[in-house]
Amino acid sequence: MRNKICIRKSTSSIRNLSNTIKNSLKDFKSNLPLTLLAFPGIVLVFIFCYLPLPGIILAFKKLDFAKGIFGSPFVGLENFKFLFFTDTAWRLTRNTVLMNLIFILAGMACSVIIALLLFEVRNEIAVKVYQTAIIFPYFLSWVVVGYMSYGILSSQYGLLNVIIKAFGGESVDWYSKPEWWPFFLALFYIWKSAGMGSIIYYASLIGIDKEYYEAATIDGATKWQMTRYISLPFIYPMMTLLLILNIGNIIRADFGLFYYLTRDVPLLYPTTDVIDTYVFRVMRRIGDPGMAAAAGLYQSTVGFVLIVISNYIVTKIEPDNALF
Repeated sequence: MRNKICIRKSTSSIRNLSNTIKNSLKDFKSNLPLTLLAFPGIVLVFIFCYLPLPGIILAFKKLDFAKGIFGSPFVGLENFKFLFFTDTAWRLTRNTVLMNLIFILAGMACSVIIALLLFEVRNEIAVKVYQTAIIFPYFLSWVVVGYMSYGILSSQYGLLNVIIKAFGGESVDWYSKPEWWPFFLALFYIWKSAGMGSIIYYASLIGIDKEYYEAATIDGATKWQMTRYISLPFIYPMMTLLLILNIGNIIRADFGLFYYLTRDVPLLYPTTDVIDTYVFRVMRRIGDPGMAAAAGLYQSTVGFVLIVISNYIVTKIEPDNALF
């Protein structure tokens, strides 16, 4: 009797496994065009994100170029000391986290506002012109933006000082005023990235069924009411998703932004020095790749933990908006 039951269970398991395989193959065939479309991106992610993973061991070794990564001597956590046991550790962490928080919140708010404004434009040609204008800065290199910012903030011939002197004021050496630079950095970051971010939200808005707005118009709703009760709720899931992903990078700063705009002026370090620029300076002086690997591993680990925690919080508040 027991043998018969076991045989039945085994047959049932094999049948279920067969059905699962058939369903998976069916889904794969039905999604084959999308899979082929995503294939180049999958290959790039595999090459640049997964193949280098064994190099993580470099964070725990002192690289000897003659012996290679795996033959170099093991030093444990020695490479992490330069990042955590210095008098600048608190300043680096504070600047990185606070500036990224400003970028995330201010950038998201500006992107949503731009998307809502674009959504109200009914002329298709005008929409394309506006989209092109606001996306263009995203494709500029931070090197180019750095020269542009210098042309605005230069103490002698900068546009901002020219305006100040035209109104009877005195020229200001902005590159010796660290208290102003969180504002300048946030301003240039939003100018460069908010346009591209708005396209994602705009795509979500144009997918909303027009009948919602027609019904709201019939009921006498104002533009603000339609925005508050129709448009914003429909883009909340996308906002949540992007927020979770951005939180994962909160400990990783944009090197080009903090290096080229500030021109690496030491007087600005109290508010603009972040982990990435500090690691670059240390690498330039010492030249030990193990330290850079340690910093990268630290940033990736913290980012992963933050994504998991933020996603867990979202699942408790609104499970449908969670990343996983």
